[in-house]
Amino acid sequence: MAVRAVRGAVQLERDAADHMAEQVGALLTAVIERNGLTPEDLISIWFTATPDLHSDFPAAAARGLGIGLADVPLICAQEMDVDGAMPRVVRVLAHIDTDRPRSGITHVYLGAAAALRKDIAQ
Repeated sequence: MAVRAVRGAVQLERDAADHMAEQVGALLTAVIERNGLTPEDLISIWFTATPDLHSDFPAAAARGLGIGLADVPLICAQEMDVDGAMPRVVRVLAHIDTDRPRSGITHVYLGAAAALRKDIAQ
């Protein structure tokens, strides 16, 4: 097994706790499904949110999903406030145990956030 990292992002339509929970859930579900993971494969997850998101912590939204993240270390940070940056974005960096090579990892950028990484085929 190797430790690998999976990146992803999603843009929220609005700053509301229920919407954040829904979108963070969709992002984590896609990361897990597209990489053939189970919650036991997750080592830790780092979330960032743009400064315009105040309604909830992405990690709190993730804990509320009920998908087995109770013992996975989660942490949040604020994304840099860069002029012209896409607003209302939650990003994720998940560290995983996997036999996949680095080239076999599928990074997940949902909806409008796909524009953040045009170099990665979705």
